[in-house]
Amino acid sequence: MREIVLDTETTGLYADKGDRIVEIGALELINHMPTGRVFHRYINPQRDISYGAFAIHGLSREFLEKYPAFEEIAAEFLEFLAIDKIIIHNAPFDMAFLNMEFLLAGYAVLAKDRVVDTLVMAKRHFPGAQASLDALCRRFQIDNSHRNLHGALVDADLLASVYLEFVGGRQPGLDLAQPARIIRDHPVTVTMPRPRRGAFKATPEERAVHERFLNEKIRDPVWRWS
Repeated sequence: MREIVLDTETTGLYADKGDRIVEIGALELINHMPTGRVFHRYINPQRDISYGAFAIHGLSREFLEKYPAFEEIAAEFLEFLAIDKIIIHNAPFDMAFLNMEFLLAGYAVLAKDRVVDTLVMAKRHFPGAQASLDALCRRFQIDNSHRNLHGALVDADLLASVYLEFVGGRQPGLDLAQPARIIRDHPVTVTMPRPRRGAFKATPEERAVHERFLNEKIRDPVWRWS
């Protein structure tokens, strides 16, 4: 099973008012394990970046001017996404930007049913608790000390760790291949003593209590049909 954990950084908060994507970070999971394959691109938004957005990610228009526009990386990005599930934290925000960019570049939008929203997962698992990525890292004791500023690939990597905690941690319980390999490499034989038959017998008092229970509580028991 292949999944893509994804995050974006943008020029502002409103895709429908002209804000654009400035960074994409995505990484590949196979059977809930990171493969090391990533997609990371800075993108020239061809517009100014709001002060609030710059304070979050630190990416200036001057820095981004040397990078390609979204339409120049769209085909490569779609090839990386393929047809697999996409894991996003607060998916409506990122999906609004991604689909706006794909439309402007002349591509079809991404289907909503491809997306798993970890914010929804967090609210379902921990109702009333903080559900930001930082809060979930603290809850699951995931080291995010290197996250001085938001970065799409850094955040995607942290989100992958959070998502794996939601689905059972980094060692999924039903992943049979890995335990099988460990058993072959380190065989262990455990001998358990067989219980002795007839080691425990009911006392006369216990048999009398049992007989009263059968007579008083069970009407017309099947074992007496004869």
